Amino acid sequence: MTAGALLPISGVHDEEPPQPSAARALSTSADAIRPTVHPLPPADPVRLRIAAIGVNAPMARVGLDAAGALRTPPRGKSGLAVWYGDGTAPGSAGTAIATGHVDTPTGGPGVFYNLGALTEGATIEISRADRRTAVFAVRAVELYDRKKFPSKKVYGSSDRPELRLITCGGGYAKRTGYLSNVVVYATLTAVT
Repeated sequence: MTAGALLPISGVHDEEPPQPSAARALSTSADAIRPTVHPLPPADPVRLRIAAIGVNAPMARVGLDAAGALRTPPRGKSGLAVWYGDGTAPGSAGTAIATGHVDTPTGGPGVFYNLGALTEGATIEISRADRRTAVFAVRAVELYDRKKFPSKKVYGSSDRPELRLITCGGGYAKRTGYLSNVVVYATLTAVT
């Protein structure tokens, strides 16, 4: 999976969406956290909720495009979150990837507009087709320049259930769109 064209360029806001600070970056001690929750068997996610930023969105499966980049939600579906369906299902062992739009071509906020405002410990709930809910705790929120996107760090495999939420962020240039990506790192902490 590549990150160069991760999300379409569509921002027209006069103000920037919330951005993570360096204080919310991934620490090496966070990598040492080992949850006591056992991984779940694979099941498609159907809904994503993040109470801290008011997200309650349906989820859909996507694959890669011809260039190897993750497909994004359709332009008219700014309230939809998508997950990489050929990868790890959220709650299963490994790194699950989900993305969503930060905003829309008409200037309205997208499903992940406030993603950069999340803080460590915030809860992400993903309802799955097997009627279980995978509950993740945010470990870090980082902002990466698109040209220096750390694909291995973000998409790398894990032996525990991990989740990455990704959207556009950083400054915006009319010619090239958003200059960065916001990435949320989260770990499975409960199953309901």
